[in-house]
Amino acid sequence: MKTRVTRLTAAAPDDLSALAQAIESGEIDPSRVVAVLGKTEGNGCVNDFTRAFATRTLRRFFVEALALSEAQVDERIAFVMSGGTEGGLSPHWLVFEVDNTPCTAPSNLPGLAAGVAFTRDFLPEEIGRTTQVELTRDAVLQAMDAAGIQRVEDVHFVQIKCPLLTAARINEAASRGQSVACHDTYESMGYSRGASALGVATALGDLAEADVSDAHICKDWSLYSTRASTSAGIELLRNEVLVLGNASGWDPEFRIGHAVMEDALDVGAIARALGSIPQGTQIELTPHSLAGLLVKAEPSACGSIRGNRHVMSDDSDINGSRHARALVGGVLAGQLGDTRLFVSGGAEHQGPNGGGPLAIIVRT
Repeated sequence: MKTRVTRLTAAAPDDLSALAQAIESGEIDPSRVVAVLGKTEGNGCVNDFTRAFATRTLRRFFVEALALSEAQVDERIAFVMSGGTEGGLSPHWLVFEVDNTPCTAPSNLPGLAAGVAFTRDFLPEEIGRTTQVELTRDAVLQAMDAAGIQRVEDVHFVQIKCPLLTAARINEAASRGQSVACHDTYESMGYSRGASALGVATALGDLAEADVSDAHICKDWSLYSTRASTSAGIELLRNEVLVLGNASGWDPEFRIGHAVMEDALDVGAIARALGSIPQGTQIELTPHSLAGLLVKAEPSACGSIRGNRHVMSDDSDINGSRHARALVGGVLAGQLGDTRLFVSGGAEHQGPNGGGPLAIIVRT
């Protein structure tokens, strides 16, 4: 079996010309696509409609390409759009294909394995609470099973798209006599991201299920996942889960490794992530071998980075997560010489304060 990752430049949230060309040339088989990750140039906040625009455009594209209904496409492809390409970050797509054909020449090395699963739609009162934690945990385990990943230590990254609260959703819950995790729609993004990340942590053994309650979500920052990346959006009500790891029986042309950035300047995480990849030969990063990089970014709550004050959280004009994406994106792009990086803001319960999980996918 083989997981293939193709990184494509996007000129706009609805620009699928590179995807169409890759399909026409045979580089991508649309029937094998299980997930599309996208970095769009919106603000990454509640009213970032570039995510919904991109998702709708992609869904319609695959409806036509596969001659399926929208519901059928939604059952087989996860669309994970992350808004915000501040600084020099470049909008792009990451297309994941899974070919279930058995390898003709099995390798002793494990290869990149990808599995997708979906929760049911959440009620507004379930977003940011333990119900979201529990259902996310179950979806992660389902995605691992779909990928044939048997050990939690072989999982290197879990990318999740999760919902948020809007005024309409809050009012709908109130009409039924239900309370919600918070009444600030922007704050609800953090609750949803945090609950989803804690679901990953309990699925992968970083935390025990008993360690997490409603009182811990977005309050106890000592609880976090080292392999979760969650992104909230207005365009859905369920969690869409993509599990990435290395497993035997998968073609080792593509492999993945991960590490944790301890702070926004921790470029050494790239080398540590490379070092976690099962290697038959030395892996050298080149424009060809770098298939994708995914990372979380968040301003440190203490207001400083390595002892020096930052003002990312004090800017009333630009949200702190937008500053963090630009900073981390610039730091990593300078190291890699590439700006097509999937840098996602909002790292609640995703790595330590001011840091975040990082994963690198290489083509060997």
